[in-house]
Amino acid sequence: MARDDLFAAAAESEPQSKPADRHQPLAARMRPRTLEEFCGQTHVLGQGMLLRRAIEADRIQSLILYGPPGTGKTSLAQIIAGQTRSKFERISGVESNVAEMRRVLSGAANRLANTGQSTILFVDEIHRFNKAQQDVLLPEVESGVVKLIGATTHNPFFFVNSPLVSRSQIFELRPLAEGELRSLLERALADVDRGLGRMQLQVDPEALTHLAKLSDGDARKALNSLEIAALTTSPGDGGFTRITLAVAEQSIQKKAVVYDDEDAHYDTISAFIKSMRGSDPDAALYWLAKMIHAGEDPRFIARRIVIHAAEDVGLADPMALVLAASAFEAAEFIGWPEARIPLAEATIYIATAPKSNTVVAAIDAALADVKSGTTLAVPEHLRDGSYAGAKRLGHGVGYKYAHNYEGHHVVQDYLGAVRRYYEPTEQGLEKNIKARLDQWRAAAQAARVTAAGESKAAH
Repeated sequence: MARDDLFAAAAESEPQSKPADRHQPLAARMRPRTLEEFCGQTHVLGQGMLLRRAIEADRIQSLILYGPPGTGKTSLAQIIAGQTRSKFERISGVESNVAEMRRVLSGAANRLANTGQSTILFVDEIHRFNKAQQDVLLPEVESGVVKLIGATTHNPFFFVNSPLVSRSQIFELRPLAEGELRSLLERALADVDRGLGRMQLQVDPEALTHLAKLSDGDARKALNSLEIAALTTSPGDGGFTRITLAVAEQSIQKKAVVYDDEDAHYDTISAFIKSMRGSDPDAALYWLAKMIHAGEDPRFIARRIVIHAAEDVGLADPMALVLAASAFEAAEFIGWPEARIPLAEATIYIATAPKSNTVVAAIDAALADVKSGTTLAVPEHLRDGSYAGAKRLGHGVGYKYAHNYEGHHVVQDYLGAVRRYYEPTEQGLEKNIKARLDQWRAAAQAARVTAAGESKAAH
């Protein structure tokens, strides 16, 4: 819902230390109030960077912040709220409806007309809005009645209407580095007003390192895990509460892989395929493990392995496709967790196999020729000659059966035109194919030259 006093605390210059605030989770209490307190995101908020300059100069235009949870999207909106002279309104992609949106937008239009004050509209989880809801925002954003700040964990180019995206600056917030998270944890331990500084805590360095590492770039998770550790551990002798590595391990749950949207889903499978193509089995196994840990459908992974075997290994090692297809069948048959074994076997085999993309290049070249060129008629001698009357039409007449010739090969026209789509490499077993094909193509070229000479002589 829109609230006139949204983020009012962010605009206050004094730290909030009232007892009433202590019920909030540590992550909420430790939200940065200024750009100086904001941790990470130096690629967009470092000194001299565009977004920082715009915030400091109160020249914010419509923008969309996107990135994984706990990277500072809402905190950044709070900072803008505290530094802007505009009216700040908030609506939620989860809770708000079109009626509320129209009310907020109408108020913004009246405010601009009567007082000249602009309105910044913060839309949390903007990807939750359907197309119709997003379209409601468009006219007011385009006319400047409101300046939009959208926050989303999903790639806006996939989940936000193109017209809104084109009228907004897009800033991607990245997971915080381990060192940045450790700095946040140390700040929370020292802060008496908002953090845990009032408690008598002794935190082992390896415990802080573990929390920072297992939080996977999520500041909220790191801070809340530290708070759980502090509140659930009994004081020892002397009244001090010691947080050891064992306590930290119990306080933070199994690392949740950031894999909850289409963007991360396809980015991970892309990295998996490119690692196999680049012949790096270790990288490929890591991305495979990430997908397994995230609960990816084994059939989806197996399908990509089969495609890759044909596309990027191809005839340099034809066994790659055989092994990939077998891994697909095995994974589908046994499911998780055992499916990880045949999938890993196929991954390693393909990553370490010689590579050739001539198969996909050849079929794509032939398809392009069929789509754009003149359709070739089937030569008479290759047409079906098995039915009564075929010979009267000349169908099949003159066809040479390859197995009747030396080497089971005979030169004859199989296309009615000269085309070359498949160009084998010297990679792996394809080297042998190349040697045979070069010999056959040379013989065919010699036959064409001879036929051309005879035709010329006849005329």
